[in-house]
Amino acid sequence: QENLFPEAKLLPGAEKLINHLHRTGVNIAVATSSPKDSYDMKTRRHKELFSKFNHVVNGSDDPEVKRGKPSPDIFVVCASRFASPPDQPTSCLVFEDSPAGVKAAVGAGMQCVMVPDERMFTTTQHIPQGVNKVIKSLADFDPQEFGLPAY
Repeated sequence: QENLFPEAKLLPGAEKLINHLHRTGVNIAVATSSPKDSYDMKTRRHKELFSKFNHVVNGSDDPEVKRGKPSPDIFVVCASRFASPPDQPTSCLVFEDSPAGVKAAVGAGMQCVMVPDERMFTTTQHIPQGVNKVIKSLADFDPQEFGLPAY
């Protein structure tokens, strides 16, 4: 981990999407199961980009997150920490790569786009029910499809 995490690369389309959402005033946050030290290592090369998020919830270190994914706790806590928390969970959009994360987002009543490991596209039984959309890359995401400002 110590050798791999500092070299973590952004997913294709991530930088464009984060910059777009930030520039257009959409509140964005990170809800990760990673402990803070692992998260810091993974994002070290991308500090400027990750500074555009309103906040970060590190589920395994956060006392408010009682249960890990697939429990919805991490997403409920994350949404509650916006300066103006959303009135309805359905106004939140979660990007997830794991089946447990999708189940957590759906359990929280939020919309969810899954960007799974490419191997999951050949094993669709690993794509949980309730996910709103499955895409191969963040570069394929169309913000307007979810009521967000167009690129």
